[in-house]
Amino acid sequence: MDPHLLLKAIGFFLLVIIGIPGNIFLLLQFAYIKIYEKKLLPTYIILTVLAMANFLIILSRIIPQFLNSIGVEDLLNDTECKFVIYTYRVNRATSICVTSLLSCHQCILISPTSRAWICLKKNVTQNVGFIIIIVWIMNLSMYPYSILNARARKNISSSPYALHLVYCDADFLTYTAYIVNGTFYAVRDFIFVGLMLLASSYMVYILLQHKRNMTGIRNSERGQRRSAENKASRSVILLVVLYVVLFGLDNSMWIYTLTLSNVNPDMNDIRIFLASSYAALSPIVIIITNPKLQYIWNNQYRSRLFQKNTGSSGLVISISK
Repeated sequence: MDPHLLLKAIGFFLLVIIGIPGNIFLLLQFAYIKIYEKKLLPTYIILTVLAMANFLIILSRIIPQFLNSIGVEDLLNDTECKFVIYTYRVNRATSICVTSLLSCHQCILISPTSRAWICLKKNVTQNVGFIIIIVWIMNLSMYPYSILNARARKNISSSPYALHLVYCDADFLTYTAYIVNGTFYAVRDFIFVGLMLLASSYMVYILLQHKRNMTGIRNSERGQRRSAENKASRSVILLVVLYVVLFGLDNSMWIYTLTLSNVNPDMNDIRIFLASSYAALSPIVIIITNPKLQYIWNNQYRSRLFQKNTGSSGLVISISK
């Protein structure tokens, strides 16, 4: 196998084996919380939607990339290409919007208890589901070109302004359409990334202020609650840092491709890898840093360990008798 194809196959395979179990684990854990606690906090609702969007990104983009790298050809027809590209675009947009919503929501949660912040906190918390629905509807309606201009890759010449996406081509036909579409979605992405950065910067400021004032309330109930909120905030900040780094690398390459009349397929593969990595890597960050998931995991582990030890003791007793 060609070294470039082998490297690509290994890279996308790693994203698949990390991303699919990670996102499924998150979905199952939040379903567990919903069943046994009868409710999901707004933060967990946001994380559930994020895990679902990331899971669909892996199915619609990373798996086709991996199959192509190991030699599977002509996998999709025109209709399937339209569906796959549309699914990827919508869920990638949902992922960035929901990550931004998560950072803004957490920022509001740990904000000072002034009247304006309390009012904002109440409105946002009570309407998280509605906000997510609006985001999804917005993203579903923003990608008509994915349906109109996507087709399976065949021995048909395309314009220089086509994105070659493994089994499919998204042909913009003219330079103007290529630039307008790219600029529009880039501006949208930069707005939401900007919100992430502003919210995360403010959270860092709040955390530093809280650290200075922590001595007097370390053992109080309020202090414990604030400590849990701070841990959740750090989790969100790490998630935002991961997204911003990958987003910056991806868009730096995209800006560079705007200067080219014909984009090298290898460059598209690298961009796709960077753009899709968040979907696979974010579950790791959430699982490792989320206090609630750690608490559930530790309790489940202790329960299994207790059952194992109890079973072993029972076996010893029965044998001795």
